[in-house]
Amino acid sequence: MVEQLKLNDLSVDLVRKRIKNVHLSVYPPTGRVRIAAPEEMNLETIRAFAANKLPWIRKQQRKQIAQKREPKREFLERESHYLWGKRYLLSLAEKKAKPKVELKHRKIALTIRPGASERKRQQVIEDWYRKQLADALPSIIVRWEKVIGATVSDWQVRKMKTKWGSCIPQNRKIIVNLELAKKPKECLEYIVAHEIVHLIEPTHNDRFKSMMNLYVPQWKEHRKVLNRIPVSHREWSY
Repeated sequence: MVEQLKLNDLSVDLVRKRIKNVHLSVYPPTGRVRIAAPEEMNLETIRAFAANKLPWIRKQQRKQIAQKREPKREFLERESHYLWGKRYLLSLAEKKAKPKVELKHRKIALTIRPGASERKRQQVIEDWYRKQLADALPSIIVRWEKVIGATVSDWQVRKMKTKWGSCIPQNRKIIVNLELAKKPKECLEYIVAHEIVHLIEPTHNDRFKSMMNLYVPQWKEHRKVLNRIPVSHREWSY
């Protein structure tokens, strides 16, 4: 059950779960705020937590509202799609054969069965993007492992709501957002390096920043580029 928590003019969705810690999320594109809190935590403690995080919440909301959004994709003939930061036109062909996607000059050629739904066309394209990342990631990970001196045990490509990447230090696992296949490859390199550094330093403290400055001197520029690029039009649900 979702409760509503009011904090000045801010409305927060509050969900109580069987968890140990409080989790705060700000969801694009409109900056909706959600707090997941332990079932036994009292309301005033949650309110104090939210009040303390208010400057960060406002900052995230401003960033999300200001960021450009891609138009909704319908996966139609001559629609614009992107791979590694370059624009391609979608070419559609209907055949009674296994769906596939091929890169042909300046076109992304999608072969689909007759009468396939928009959702099916989207799924085939997303599976293709996932493969592009799966092909690119192993060598990128190995390169940054050597530079940073940390080992990745596992990696995953996932649709992510609010992050370009994340990691699980205890499992030495990194996760990258499926949307990164559409962005320049330097952005993927930056996110991989970022998450590998997090295997050594889990927080964004001064030590983390010093390591990023050492291993990826242009990391702030890469971050700016990634934040300027239009992101998916979708509005994320919880």
